[in-house]
Amino acid sequence: MALRELLSLEKFLGLKKPNKYSTQGEKKLPVLQTNNGPPLVGLVTIACHLTLEAKRPELLGDSAESRAVVQQWLEHRVTRLDGCRKEEVKSLLKDLDAYLQDKVYMAGNKFTMADVFIYHGIHPLIVDSAVQEREQYSNVTRWFDHIQHFPGVQRHLPPVAVLRNRIYTGRHH
Repeated sequence: MALRELLSLEKFLGLKKPNKYSTQGEKKLPVLQTNNGPPLVGLVTIACHLTLEAKRPELLGDSAESRAVVQQWLEHRVTRLDGCRKEEVKSLLKDLDAYLQDKVYMAGNKFTMADVFIYHGIHPLIVDSAVQEREQYSNVTRWFDHIQHFPGVQRHLPPVAVLRNRIYTGRHH
């Protein structure tokens, strides 16, 4: 999954020459062999490298604070979302929903790599959830739908239909 995501990220960033990746260890960590030194290991490390290679540093944050927030969410993706157990999903989505209550993007008011990474990380959770479950996390669903329509983000993932109006009401007519 990580290798496909990195290839998708290359296209999103507009990199012309595709890199060659391999994996290492039982967790199949992605590895990128660079021309200038030791191999780069790990999804976050490689994604940050590709972002800078594409001369898109703003996607990593445009201030010290926003860079820290972006890094926090990139780490959250690989430490909490990847390999998330089924019993943890509701808690993760509830926390994310509360966080997104007053935000357009993960790092505030600007689209960053945090949005790309969290989108890719929660995509399987959203795909596997029923419409009624998604309605419980309206901020996550709003954000998810916005990000999946951001040009170039979705690439290798299937779109998820998100209802804009609630079908179910608490009252009977």
